[in-house]
Amino acid sequence: MSFDPSSGYIAGASNIDDQAELQETTLPVFNVERVSLQFNISADFVAAQVANNVLVLALSSGRVLRIDLERPGDVDDIDLPKRPSEIGIIRRMFMDPTASHLLITTTLAETYYLHTQSRTPKPLARLKGVAIESVAWNPAQPTSSTREILIGAGDGNVYEVFIEPVSEGWRREEKYIKHVWRADGPVVGAWVDPVEGAATVARAGQGDVRRVIVATRDKVYCWVGRVDRGGQDGSGGSFGRFFERESAAVYEGRTSGGAPAMLAVSPQSDERPPFALENSNGGAKERAWAWLEGRGVLHGRLLADNEFSSLGSRMFAEAKLMERSKIPHSLAPSGRPKSSQEPAQSMILTQWHIVQLVEGRIVATNRLDDSVVHDQLVLEPGQSALGLVADPTKNTYWLFTTQEIFEIVVTEEDRDVWKIMLKAQRFDDASQFARTSAQKDAVATASGDFLVQKHKYMEAAAVYGRSTKPFEQVALTFIDNGEQDALRKYLETKLANLKKSSAMQRTMVASWLVEIYMSKLNSLDDTITTKAELAEGMNPSESRDQLGVVRRGFQDFATKYKDALDKKTTYEVISSHGREEELLFYATVVNDYNYVLSYWVQRERWQESLNVLKKQTDPEVFYKYSTVLMVHVPVELVDILMRQSNLDSEKLIPALLNYNKLVKVSLRENQAIRYLSYCITQQQSTDPAIHNTLISIYASHPSRDESQLLAYLQAQSYAHEQNYDADFALRLCIQHQRVQSCVHIYSSMGQFAQAVDMALKHDEVELAASVADRPENDQALRKKLWLKVAKKVIGKTEGIRAAIEFLKRCELLRIEDLIPFFPDFVVIDDFKEEICTALEEYSRHIDALKREMDDSARTAAHIKADIRALDSRYAIVEPGEKCFICRLPLLVRQFFVFPCQHAFHGDCLGKQVMEQSGIARSRKIKELQVEVGRGMSAGKKRERAVRELDSLVARECVLCSEGAVRRVDEPFVREGEGKGEWDL
Repeated sequence: MSFDPSSGYIAGASNIDDQAELQETTLPVFNVERVSLQFNISADFVAAQVANNVLVLALSSGRVLRIDLERPGDVDDIDLPKRPSEIGIIRRMFMDPTASHLLITTTLAETYYLHTQSRTPKPLARLKGVAIESVAWNPAQPTSSTREILIGAGDGNVYEVFIEPVSEGWRREEKYIKHVWRADGPVVGAWVDPVEGAATVARAGQGDVRRVIVATRDKVYCWVGRVDRGGQDGSGGSFGRFFERESAAVYEGRTSGGAPAMLAVSPQSDERPPFALENSNGGAKERAWAWLEGRGVLHGRLLADNEFSSLGSRMFAEAKLMERSKIPHSLAPSGRPKSSQEPAQSMILTQWHIVQLVEGRIVATNRLDDSVVHDQLVLEPGQSALGLVADPTKNTYWLFTTQEIFEIVVTEEDRDVWKIMLKAQRFDDASQFARTSAQKDAVATASGDFLVQKHKYMEAAAVYGRSTKPFEQVALTFIDNGEQDALRKYLETKLANLKKSSAMQRTMVASWLVEIYMSKLNSLDDTITTKAELAEGMNPSESRDQLGVVRRGFQDFATKYKDALDKKTTYEVISSHGREEELLFYATVVNDYNYVLSYWVQRERWQESLNVLKKQTDPEVFYKYSTVLMVHVPVELVDILMRQSNLDSEKLIPALLNYNKLVKVSLRENQAIRYLSYCITQQQSTDPAIHNTLISIYASHPSRDESQLLAYLQAQSYAHEQNYDADFALRLCIQHQRVQSCVHIYSSMGQFAQAVDMALKHDEVELAASVADRPENDQALRKKLWLKVAKKVIGKTEGIRAAIEFLKRCELLRIEDLIPFFPDFVVIDDFKEEICTALEEYSRHIDALKREMDDSARTAAHIKADIRALDSRYAIVEPGEKCFICRLPLLVRQFFVFPCQHAFHGDCLGKQVMEQSGIARSRKIKELQVEVGRGMSAGKKRERAVRELDSLVARECVLCSEGAVRRVDEPFVREGEGKGEWDL
């Protein structure tokens, strides 16, 4: 956001510094701390460099100490190849940002190169005699070589150099050195970087766009253009034609005699970089530059833009000079400020500040407003300083003297940036750098006030919504100015920032928003209807477009903040404005489908009601509205009901019965029957209420056709499951004279007599006959039922012969059974043939019985002969035959011989039978053996006991009878027997 500072309005700037709650209790932004080395130094420091967390110290003795700050105890102690008396004392050192390459120069203009993986400095013979004052490293990092770098000399010459470490002793490290440009005085600073915004315009074969800055004591030069790529492999230069082809933008300063001059660039940072106060549209990766001269420090941004042809001139145009007079004067021994002040000895840039070494003091000034944020006396009088050094990669800052090292510790450097931005009316930037809620609120309040003054109410509404400015003040501001749209936006923003715990406030703001939305929509509708233009000059077509925008805005609002709205209040507000579409949308959003359905049903808008119902899954909604919908849109409603799987069909029965009562349609068109049939056939419902309701509708229908009812009852019988109440169904069928159904129900209940009576009562003789045949297993009942049918048939038929033909269908009826039903006046000639046929049949039956009696007599005679033959049956036992159980001679004691020729001792057989018999039989055998063996009985009693015992023991052979077959699963070798006997 950019504003015109000429208005002189700085919102809230008068009391920002006075608000204690806007300040944070933190450490100082800058603090200079002395660094203690873990080893002793035998000589003074003469030069120092820091990059990528690597510290390099040069001693007056010619030694170079390389220290990894992450492991400060690990020190590389490196000596130059020659003594200081031969090459001079080390004068300057230059290290690239990756700490891979180090150039060392001496007072006798000797230059050495040291690679990070080497401990031996290599002399650069081609640079002998060149007093190096500055180095511009190649931006393509990291690499094993330096690639093309620019070296600025004390005589004003600028050289392009390519250095690559080599292992062969006969090869030189410097591949080439070329003179590319000359300045009017010593080159105190040089810088090369790619112009990232112009990378897209660099074409293949034309090189990359580079910015080159060269600074002398009184001038700064800036070139921007394409460089050749021919020198990347060391075969030739890249900047020679660049300086010839491109023209430089020049800034001339004024350097007093002997005042130090230098060029500095801010370290790289992943965070949002600082930018100049006058412009907030800087690139995301723009860094700052500064040039120290006699008047002070000139500083600005390293702009990045596609239009790079004028980039140098614009960079100088946007730069500003921080005069030396803004730095507080040092104190004299008397305690008063000195009348004059020496120029700064050294300078570096941090992300937001310029740090200078002035008369032994570290002075840090903010680049945005040139305010001094830190002034600390560090050096004692007479103490010599080597200068300030910044680590461009790790953002650390150092001060070196000849004997000591100081680190400038930076803490939350951007903590006060928000105040500077706020004073400059750069509210977006101020909001970005504000940290605490109080700071953000101060920025938002000031920004909102400024926007209101500029009549930018919509923008002010968004800003006010994030502030804590009193709600009523902001609301009245918009109301007084007639800015309803701004008020709506403010309320939406405020609502978005209110905590969910503030339920009352959220409900009030949300309800007010509903009122504003409805008023706006009505206003737009009125404009469209009357085809009149609004006060703002909007035509009807624009009004229709805005109507859609506002309507969508309300829908988004209602969807997002439905939990904050009170349902009853919202309904009342929307209804009071007559906004039907919005009313229904809100009800749908809050899932109040009862309200939506009730709304459409009350207006008899059945299709809209069905559209809402289709989207529902709550069963209660279907139960509530099915009664009225079933009457008016039965087909569509049943279609919807059949798609629902979570309904309790029993709760829909009242709606179905009400429909059946009010709507007179055929059975095939009856939607209640359709739904109930679906429940039974598709959902396999076994609920008796469902089945009873279906029977009730079938039975009570005015049509006399009961085929569908009977089909349903028969289907229930075929399924072997009767889910309806038979008594209830029977009463209904009797009440509505559904004869066939009554007969079927009686039959299904096993009440065949009642079924036959019901059929005969309604002259349904065929139906009665079919029922009479059903008890196939009860011939007596069947005959009884057919006698009922016979009585009806004989009494009803005019001809006796026809009645007799009908009754021949039952083979159980005899002519004598039918004679009692014949009328008294019937002549015997009418059924003479039937009587003769019956008599002949009786005769044949008597003959068959006589033959059966003769066969039985012959069979009895044969049986008696077989019994007599049993008394003379015998078996031959050989003298050496053995018992098949104990294998001892059979004749030594009482034995049994079976027709199968198996023989057993009596006791062996008894024991075997007892083992194989059940408990009861075994107990009985034991009792009989005791009774016979001990002589407990005598005479016939004993004989009877012996016969009973023999019958139990010798009933069958234990080896080949049916009992032996049943024991086929018993093992041959039992527990306790020797298994070895079965070995072959």
